[in-house]
Amino acid sequence: MIRSILGKRTLQRLGIASTLLDAAAAFARRDVRMGVLLLGAAVASIWVPGLGVVASVLGRLYRRLR
Repeated sequence: MIRSILGKRTLQRLGIASTLLDAAAAFARRDVRMGVLLLGAAVASIWVPGLGVVASVLGRLYRRLR
């Protein structure tokens, strides 16, 4: 339903933007490893939609369980 309202391209761009924001937050926390991982995931999300969102969620889970 959301996909039909916003469109596939818009959702893909939102996913990339949210991953970039998570990467910036990781760099602000001085977590360089996670920041680089999220930047790479954001770039890869251009070709593999959803990869950045999955990486962000896994990164948050890792941080919470650490």
